Amino acid sequence: MKINIQKNKQLVKSVFVTIVGIGASLVAAAQQKQPAYLDVRKPVEERVENALSLMTTEEKVSLCYAQSKFSSKGVARLGIPEVWMDDGPHGIREEALWDEWSGANWTSDSCTAFPALTCLAASFNPQLSLLYGKSIGEEARYRNKTVLLGPGVNIYRTPLNGRNFEYMGEDPYLSSRMVVPYIQGVQSEGVAACVKHFALNNQEEWRGHINVNVSDRALYEIYLPAFKAAVQEGKAWSIMGSYNQFRGEHCCHNDLLLNQILKGDWKFDGVVISDWGGVHNTDQAVRNGLDLEMGTYTNGLTTKGNFPYSEYYLANPFLKGIKDGKYDLALLNDKARRILRLIFRTTMSVDRPFGRFVSPEHSEAARKIAQEGIVLLKNEKQFFPVPVGQFKKIAVIGENASRSLVIGGGSSSLKAAYEQSPLEGLIAKYGKDHIIYSLGYASGPSLYGREEPSKLNADSLMAAAIETARNADIVFFIGGLNKNHFQDCEGGDRQSLSLPFGQDKLIDALLKVNKNTAVVLLSGNAVSMPWINKVPAIMQGWYLGSEAGNALADVISGDVNPSGKLPFSFPKKLEDNAAHSYGKISYPGDSVNQYYKEDILVGYRWFDTKKITPQYAFGHGLSYTSFDLGTLTADKSVYSKEDVIKVKFTLKNTGSRSGAEVAQLYVQDPVCTVSRPVKELKAFEKVFLQPGETKTVEMNLKVADFAFYDEHKKDWNIEAGDFILQLGNSSDHISQKLKITIR
Repeated sequence: MKINIQKNKQLVKSVFVTIVGIGASLVAAAQQKQPAYLDVRKPVEERVENALSLMTTEEKVSLCYAQSKFSSKGVARLGIPEVWMDDGPHGIREEALWDEWSGANWTSDSCTAFPALTCLAASFNPQLSLLYGKSIGEEARYRNKTVLLGPGVNIYRTPLNGRNFEYMGEDPYLSSRMVVPYIQGVQSEGVAACVKHFALNNQEEWRGHINVNVSDRALYEIYLPAFKAAVQEGKAWSIMGSYNQFRGEHCCHNDLLLNQILKGDWKFDGVVISDWGGVHNTDQAVRNGLDLEMGTYTNGLTTKGNFPYSEYYLANPFLKGIKDGKYDLALLNDKARRILRLIFRTTMSVDRPFGRFVSPEHSEAARKIAQEGIVLLKNEKQFFPVPVGQFKKIAVIGENASRSLVIGGGSSSLKAAYEQSPLEGLIAKYGKDHIIYSLGYASGPSLYGREEPSKLNADSLMAAAIETARNADIVFFIGGLNKNHFQDCEGGDRQSLSLPFGQDKLIDALLKVNKNTAVVLLSGNAVSMPWINKVPAIMQGWYLGSEAGNALADVISGDVNPSGKLPFSFPKKLEDNAAHSYGKISYPGDSVNQYYKEDILVGYRWFDTKKITPQYAFGHGLSYTSFDLGTLTADKSVYSKEDVIKVKFTLKNTGSRSGAEVAQLYVQDPVCTVSRPVKELKAFEKVFLQPGETKTVEMNLKVADFAFYDEHKKDWNIEAGDFILQLGNSSDHISQKLKITIR
């Protein structure tokens, strides 16, 4: 049998061409029939409008409320995916059961625990904030999350607020500069940041209903700037409303905050998501700016019975109102449009990366952030650093040296892949033969919603700790707060400024047997320090996450030079704090109303203006080296209101170690028709220097940023006259001043 090879080649080629041609035709036909919302080459807004045009009213409404504890519906018919959310700002929380708060017991959801946001703020380093956001965004993306419920930027008004550890301090400028890169980092990974809690959620006591009364000026100057920066500079894709009321309306459906300011003045095009259980009324939820209702109390598992998901305020009641003509369809279309935009920016984006989870790079980032956030508060006779090999016996005393500090605290509680405790870090650094440990004090178990005392005997613990200290060359007391209820925890405020669990008494007892005792505080809040004049050194360590032990040991040993600065003031006593100085009507209120009587004088603005000396000032933080701030100069002396002021100075490391200093530039308006603070932070720069090295630092300040909110004009106002630029390395350590004039 003869085979005509040439003829068969031609036949195969002909068949191949035919198949390819048919395939191409089918692909072309498919592309022609493909709805525009599926074409990732088209602009997001075109895709949103196309998808909206194909949806039924029922499908649009179904986008606006939860289907489980942490998810909401997509449109299955059109292939539009669900929205999956996750707490929180410090790490990707474990998977929860469909309609319960408890964990689902997965084996693949143990995350990297990053330092708390107070630690990030204390770094005064926006570049670290970008690294933080990108790292946590990668973890959220790997876990297929659409929305990360964070970061939080509520202002530190009182040291009793149980959730201060989740926020970025008392200063609106610092919070603004740190929140923007965090958002950009998260969203670069195709995950929406959800900035919270908008707005005036500055306490946990009565948070679900307390009605906050505050002046327009304080609202715009203190409590809104970080949110505004998050929206206009960070381009946040979502924002979470807060539980409390503001001027008689709950903030999750507050016309002034959501419609007029957020969506009107700031042109926010993202999704307003309710806090869980923060919605109270269908009419207000529909009309006053809420887009997506989450967590309203429900059994959720059925369409019948006790308040199922289908009976949420933005569910069937909303649908019925539309069909009855009570609500304009435009209100629904706006909400659906925003949610679709979120989905197309995240899950349905062609540019979305794949993410990664608990990577070495994330551990490195967590350690770096923790290192730079640790603040050296006091260091007499150069107690720190303590080099390896200097002492034979180092006593480590205190529960926080060995207790997990990533568990608890409410919604930010994490199931971490690992957590190196301070004790483990110190043993790894100094060697197990040189570390002796004693618990010293004990709290109860980590419980949410109630306080449980420890079953251990406090006197026995103290006696053992005293003997341990007596037999040591040096003592590191590692205490502070924890994430139990009435400590640093959601759902309840602290009961006192004092250290809990008998720590003050224990510190005094340790000093009697070993004066070579330093205090290391791990907390998200200020504490009183009755022993401050007796101890040679104090270090503020925050909640440092998975790499806590490594980072703390790095700084204590001197392998890393501390460079953190306090993002909030430490008062000597509670009454020195502005919110508390006016009595209970200012904090916590009368259970119905509260009045922010301190107005704009929050934090260092209060201490400086009222000439009250804090325990430690905003911006304070020591180093193992020394720095010199050179002469402050400006490019000219007279400016118009539209100008940018260009200032310059040198910064020199005058010590023997490499390190970093945070140069802080404050502004004063000494003569004004309204009262103004003695100083307000308007610029800062973290500068890294080798021993003997000098760098020239340049800062640009917009004259417009010197304005105050004029309640009569209902706008920002800069009055012509002299302004004083103040340069220093903390709010209470100004090394020089420079007068400029605004025409």
